[in-house]
Amino acid sequence: MKILTGLISSLTLLSLNVVGLSQVQAQTPQGFTFQKVPVTLFGNGCPKGTAEGILNGDTLSVTFSEFEALAAPPKVVSVSCNLRIGLNVPSGLNVQPINILYNGFADVPKGGNANLNVRVLFQGQMVPTNNNPNATFNSGFSDVWNKNVGITLGTINACKKPVSSIFGINTNLTARATNIPVNQETQIRIDTIDTTIGPVLFQIKFAFTPC
Repeated sequence: MKILTGLISSLTLLSLNVVGLSQVQAQTPQGFTFQKVPVTLFGNGCPKGTAEGILNGDTLSVTFSEFEALAAPPKVVSVSCNLRIGLNVPSGLNVQPINILYNGFADVPKGGNANLNVRVLFQGQMVPTNNNPNATFNSGFSDVWNKNVGITLGTINACKKPVSSIFGINTNLTARATNIPVNQETQIRIDTIDTTIGPVLFQIKFAFTPC
């Protein structure tokens, strides 16, 4: 009898745990469905029609062929790419952008220098970052680099109705070749390869909370 009572108690506890887990899973937002989002481009480093936004789960990826600054001596080359990304949050979600991922490569010969400058905007206003989104690559640097930049931005509350918003990312790459040898070049570029969708310029990560 004790064994049977213990077995019934164990099964009851297991059943309660399964119900509780199902309720937690049901309450956990699933993120965005796979979809393409509009991307508008400005700047001499990204011709119109060369970028596309892919929204899936907790990530917004901006696909792009290539974005780089390349300078032969004695030139200084600066290229810009300003993105405006349309994001429509469906009703029933609380969404908070939490970070932006991007990386690339820089090759700086002796006597050269390269800079990366990134500014994040939301609804036309500058968004504070938790760490430095910029970088300087000094003489002799030749390697890949990466940035995982935290964003300080409030929650987009779409609990009761959909919310349309615009993200902006302004980027400037500068390659300096003023004092490098005549047969070399200074280069800096942003390019991330996502094996599922191809070349990616930026990835914005989101967190979701129940309404």
